[in-house]
Amino acid sequence: MCGIVGLFLKDRSLEPQLGALLARMLEVMTERGPDSAGFAVYGEGGAGRIKLTLRGEDLAGIAEAIGAGATGVLRDSHLVLSLPVDQEEAARGWLALNRPDVVVIGAGHRIELYKEVGLPADVSTRFGLSGMSGSHGIGHTRMATESAVTTDGAHPFSTGADQCLVHNGSLSNHRSLRRMLEPKGIHFVTDNDSEVAAGYLTWRLREGDSLAEALEASLDDLDGFFTFVVGTENGFAVLRDPISCKPAVMAETDQYVAFGSEYRALVGLPGIENARVFEPEPARVYAWERN
Repeated sequence: MCGIVGLFLKDRSLEPQLGALLARMLEVMTERGPDSAGFAVYGEGGAGRIKLTLRGEDLAGIAEAIGAGATGVLRDSHLVLSLPVDQEEAARGWLALNRPDVVVIGAGHRIELYKEVGLPADVSTRFGLSGMSGSHGIGHTRMATESAVTTDGAHPFSTGADQCLVHNGSLSNHRSLRRMLEPKGIHFVTDNDSEVAAGYLTWRLREGDSLAEALEASLDDLDGFFTFVVGTENGFAVLRDPISCKPAVMAETDQYVAFGSEYRALVGLPGIENARVFEPEPARVYAWERN
């Protein structure tokens, strides 16, 4: 099952509403994935600074302990650590030495990533999604059909700076892909096939592909059935496999582009009655960016 949502705002005046709109879309997908949920929001980024989203217990005081200009915003079980770009390596080293129990689940200039076990509405409330602003965001509701219900298994997965992925489907060759990617420096935290898909895109982007080129290459290299929604610093993209057995619908207006596993996830969006609503075609990359 699982449910995916995504919202990319063309109209900057809607940015204060991003979180509220995304939260509603995520909640509507509860029946497709009631065991855990997660989302990534692309908000403001400070010049010369990077954000690290940390997950763990007893996170208060970490920013002060790291020092070097670090600040932190605590949201339930996650801490968004903001620090100068040139201090990222030192901060990661401090965490590895002093707080090995803490997991860095996202990093980049603009991305904040949150995920937990529980109903989508409860997860979004815990992290205050409705009050967040930004240019775009993606979300996922999970029904764990092949693994235990854990926070580690929840989506999104982020394996590159300001890049994250949510996935509905199943990959049959993720183990062989993982063995290929790990020697190339792609690090994995879980056994989830979706994290391998995210890592594959990170590798292709690092090798010089555009996002569209990386997704097109995945049609040959990833074996299985899938619908991907990918977030980047400046936009997002959608891809379905050539069979496209997983449901997907999109809507586009002058103000936004929206994605949902079902149309009912989109009905609360402003101006949806005038949107161009369509089903994304198999094996075709759809991508939007803001400069």
